[in-house]
Amino acid sequence: MKKKLLVFMMAALLVFSGCNSKTEPTGENTTEIVEDNKEVVEVVEEEKVDEPITLNLPGGDYGNLSPFTHYSRGPGSYKMALIFDGLLERGEEGIIPWLAENWEISDNGLDYVFNIHKDVKWQDGQDMTAEDIKFTLEYYTKFPPVSNSLNLDNHNFITGIEVLDPHSIKISVEKEDATLLEKFGTMKIIPKHIWENVEDPITFNAPEAVIGCGPYKLVEYEPELGAYKLEAFDEYWGPKPGADVIQFIPVSDSVLAFESGEIDLISVDPDIVGKYQENSEFKILQDPAFWGYQLHFNMEKRPELLDKNLRQAIAYAVNQEELVEKVGRGIGEPGSAGYLPVDHKMYNPDVKKYEFDLEKAKELLGGKTYTFKLNIRNGNSDARIAELIKINLEQIGINLEVISMDTKTSDAALRSGDFEIALNGYGGWGGDPDMLRTRYSSVDGSTIGYKNEELDTLLEEQRRIIDENARKEKVYQIQDVLAEEVISLPLYNTSSYTIFRPEKYDGWKHVFNHHEASHNKISFVEMK
Repeated sequence: MKKKLLVFMMAALLVFSGCNSKTEPTGENTTEIVEDNKEVVEVVEEEKVDEPITLNLPGGDYGNLSPFTHYSRGPGSYKMALIFDGLLERGEEGIIPWLAENWEISDNGLDYVFNIHKDVKWQDGQDMTAEDIKFTLEYYTKFPPVSNSLNLDNHNFITGIEVLDPHSIKISVEKEDATLLEKFGTMKIIPKHIWENVEDPITFNAPEAVIGCGPYKLVEYEPELGAYKLEAFDEYWGPKPGADVIQFIPVSDSVLAFESGEIDLISVDPDIVGKYQENSEFKILQDPAFWGYQLHFNMEKRPELLDKNLRQAIAYAVNQEELVEKVGRGIGEPGSAGYLPVDHKMYNPDVKKYEFDLEKAKELLGGKTYTFKLNIRNGNSDARIAELIKINLEQIGINLEVISMDTKTSDAALRSGDFEIALNGYGGWGGDPDMLRTRYSSVDGSTIGYKNEELDTLLEEQRRIIDENARKEKVYQIQDVLAEEVISLPLYNTSSYTIFRPEKYDGWKHVFNHHEASHNKISFVEMK
């Protein structure tokens, strides 16, 4: 507490009239009276007023922050998640309770009961209840959000939704599935009273579209600047928001903006981190290696890529160690041909590896030559990776025509299949291994022109196994098939460093499956 000293001087000398005279107090507020003309001191306690915390972070336009209109990459989804809560949340070690204070799963794995906190408010003041959760499940089935965690086999796997009381809900499913707890938990709940009459959520951009029950509310959005302003929601039911205001602001150079104090956090490569290590003003976190690059092969547009020997030849000809050293600045790991990176809890250490071997690559090609178009995103890292791969492949008779485009255009081309070979970099490589199914299954994966019934069977079986050790064995088998087939080619997984000023804000954390400390909710609230 701050202390303010009020010093009172006695108004006049005390007059003594004999040895029986007594000193009289001079006022009610004094705490101590001292004779012989000494000062009288009163200590008054004042309440400490905490200074408001405004976090300034790099901006960029990632869409309006409703579950239906934010940009799908991490910078869009995590901003949206500061406004909208889910039943569960990603913590440092795994999934943790959030809106649901507890839950139960039936022995047969077909029924999920979630018990919800009773004091949850929407940001417009109305109560959030189990009816909102029921509505969200039904609405997302009809109108899938950007991050559609309920998409299984492209059909509705939910067989029943029952509101047990205002704060309890039971969800029944048709099949046991190891991934469903996280899928239900990370689904963002939307308010029924706002969305029940919205027939086109993609075009719904009224202010009510961004009313959630999360720790922050959106108060300003300037798409032309890529600027957002979020304020703490005073009636938030959960952990206290760590900041009063979060501003995402446009910056041309994030390092210069950080050093000038314009922004409060940056993520940097190893060649830059040294300048901050000896300065006590800064704190440094090394990020997990859950960001990676890979090559995607479109076997429908270029049927030549259906030849496994060609795909394996490319794998042998790409010098992944060189990519780590020259692009990743020595921090990272060569990509695993089984996709899951070495830091993943279900990584198969015995998976087939493709050491750099040009002679082996030439042998597999048998003298054939090829020319492919390679899509990349604008940016120094992508350009450097493409340059090194182009040099590698030219040595075995494969020529690459590199086509550079902005990130949104590149992502759209990847989704629509408008590419021959595409270089893509993204995070989230530490997630549930069911991501292998969503990438490589011919039923509901994103691989174009490739089908493998053995792989489809394994991918389906792994998600039906609740026991983690038994499931791990199946995931190992999947990695073996992926490594043999080279359906896509993981290049390398890289790490970086998060740097911030702890005196300003010291709440940054990593969650168990993502590399960015700023891309999760628990970094923005005061966790116990």
